[in-house]
Amino acid sequence: MPTDLTALSATPLYAGLAALLYLALSVHVIRVRIRQRVMQGDGGDKVMMKAMRTHANCGEYMPISLILLLVVELQGAPLWAVHTLGIMFIAGRVLHAVGFGRHPQIIPMRQGGMILTFVMLLLSGLGLVAHTLL
Repeated sequence: MPTDLTALSATPLYAGLAALLYLALSVHVIRVRIRQRVMQGDGGDKVMMKAMRTHANCGEYMPISLILLLVVELQGAPLWAVHTLGIMFIAGRVLHAVGFGRHPQIIPMRQGGMILTFVMLLLSGLGLVAHTLL
């Protein structure tokens, strides 16, 4: 188990990738605002609503996912397991953002993204509970 945060090797990578994804989705929202001429809220514009929800959905899952990933790594999980969870998280969020954000939606990508995200949350949560109880 890492004794200090400087010993972490996987979580910072996925936190950085998550930040870049969030930034890309933020820039997309700004571009849609300019193109649709909606400077506040969604203005009732469906394209604006879609861009905002794509961005918000990503932001809603990031905190818990990154916290779980960090704790899994701090608890001494094998590096391959931490990377597997991190890849599931990032791939899930990218797939969901692309699938949900398109007009029309690409439903299999959206669903695949949610499945990867949920499996990452489930495995992390169960693993941490088991580690704590055993």
